[in-house]
Amino acid sequence: MLEYQEFCLRAELEGSVVEAWVAAGWLIPETTEGPRRFSEADLARARLIRDLHEDLGVNDEGIAIILDLLDQVHGLRRSLRELSEALSALPETTRVRIQEELRARRRPAQV
Repeated sequence: MLEYQEFCLRAELEGSVVEAWVAAGWLIPETTEGPRRFSEADLARARLIRDLHEDLGVNDEGIAIILDLLDQVHGLRRSLRELSEALSALPETTRVRIQEELRARRRPAQV
């Protein structure tokens, strides 16, 4: 976890910018005990926001939409990983039946 000053330094951001992004909900530092701390994922997210804004000229509304879509993608990946783990715990015959059902659903409808 990164302390506030180190986070600002590594993200190459002014504290006021970080504060604005926290207020907007774009960054969510850990605040369970003591001062706020940021994760490496927060750092990557801050760098992405900075690049979108500074390098690509994306406005605040666009950044909010992009971040929401990225959060959805990450949530879907997490759900797929959990589903895959649950499926791997099933008996082989059940997994085979599920795979067959999925293949059948992918085939174009026969007319």
